[in-house]
Amino acid sequence: MTEILNILLLLFLVICALGVAWIRDLLSAIILFSSFGLIMAIIWQQLSAPDVAMVEAALGTGVTTLLLIAAISKTRRAE
Repeated sequence: MTEILNILLLLFLVICALGVAWIRDLLSAIILFSSFGLIMAIIWQQLSAPDVAMVEAALGTGVTTLLLIAAISKTRRAE
């Protein structure tokens, strides 16, 4: 059961990484990047590294997302 979960997590991780690289909308890319960080935190937890998982969840998902959203709120969108 855990092997299937690990394979699904890695598949979602690759999909998020490719989506961030290919998507044109900045806000959508930030949301995908945030989900990438959350999936990485779950993977770190599966690898028995809870300290790294907590840091990834706090920084990779929380703080980085807020900083990137604040940065794009200061810019103008060109459609």
